Amino acid sequence: MSIGAHLVELRKRLMIAAAALVVGMIVAFIITDPVIAWITEPIRVLTEKRGANFAALNFTNVTSGFDLRMRIAFSIGIFLSSPIWLWQIWAFVMPGLTRKEIRYTVGFLASAIPLFFAGCWVGLLIVPHVIELMSTFIPQGGVNYYSATEYYDFVFKLMLVIGVAFVLPVFLVALNVIGIMSGRAILKGWRIAILIATVFAALATPAADVVTMFLLAGILIVLFFAAAGVSMLFDRRKARRATAAGLPGSIV
Repeated sequence: MSIGAHLVELRKRLMIAAAALVVGMIVAFIITDPVIAWITEPIRVLTEKRGANFAALNFTNVTSGFDLRMRIAFSIGIFLSSPIWLWQIWAFVMPGLTRKEIRYTVGFLASAIPLFFAGCWVGLLIVPHVIELMSTFIPQGGVNYYSATEYYDFVFKLMLVIGVAFVLPVFLVALNVIGIMSGRAILKGWRIAILIATVFAALATPAADVVTMFLLAGILIVLFFAAAGVSMLFDRRKARRATAAGLPGSIV
């Protein structure tokens, strides 16, 4: 295809993806009430424990309510429309890939997407504990009025951070596949990986909730060792193929 034909194809794919996103946002906008009720449940728990006037979701201007719903609709719309826009990206890129690259890309996406959503779910489970812990620093007689947009940004960003953390082992395997890091090199960094996982879990969870901290750290550590194990298996397979082909192949 010529450059012009590629641009026409790209425009068509982008229009389909944008239309899917708009439809997803419309559907998501309809269900914003239960979503808001769900993510603000920790605030209701605080008011039950500390008094009706202790915590509330605060809308600071005329358009705050609409802005919050649009933010939620956009975020959920991306997730709802992800099968369509991911397919559009894949359909545009796939003709230029080799059969081997297609196989690796499918394996990468099949691993990364479920892990990302699992991380987002873990983030949602952690949010109430973080909010409850932070509320303990408010002095006696003080009140905590959460800005609606800032509160939602906090919940959304925490979900994204933990979701990305769950996907990092897949990137380690990808680095091994393209030959940048060997499986043994990844495994040698296990001490640093455990330290990073523990520190991350400690920062993402309340200090008083030791069980949640160790659970999150344990999941991240298991994912790291799984990535190292898969990478070592790939290295052994590469070495066998190199030996069969009469090439010098060694597992490093």
